[in-house]
Amino acid sequence: MHTVSGGEVAGILVAVFWAILVSFLAVALARLAQTLRATTKLVADVTDQAVPLLADASSAVRSAQTQIDRVDAIASDVQEVTSNASALSTTVASTFGGPLVKVAAFGYGVRRALGGRKEEAPAKASRRTVIVGRTVSRRSARGKRD
Repeated sequence: MHTVSGGEVAGILVAVFWAILVSFLAVALARLAQTLRATTKLVADVTDQAVPLLADASSAVRSAQTQIDRVDAIASDVQEVTSNASALSTTVASTFGGPLVKVAAFGYGVRRALGGRKEEAPAKASRRTVIVGRTVSRRSARGKRD
């Protein structure tokens, strides 16, 4: 019969150890390959969904730029209209302002002249002063002060 020496036992242990190590590495590599396949599929799905989203975003940005250009054109038109209105009001004020003031002053003078004759006919009402809830004529209030 054959007896097993110490070197042979060590060789068998090393061979078993390497077999177990290779088995663990094979399982780990299989799981890693499965994970890589799932990751590749996920990236492909994200890419498929991202391309239309990016196209929509690009379209939205172009539309917003068009609207901004329109608003800018409207704002510049409003600014031009405002400056034209300001120039027009300045022209009207300088052209008609002086003569209108003269006509208004003349009308006031005529009303005052005609109104002065009408006021002479009725007697002027005495002015009254209100003191703590009672009405006193100014003449009597002055007399009390003196």
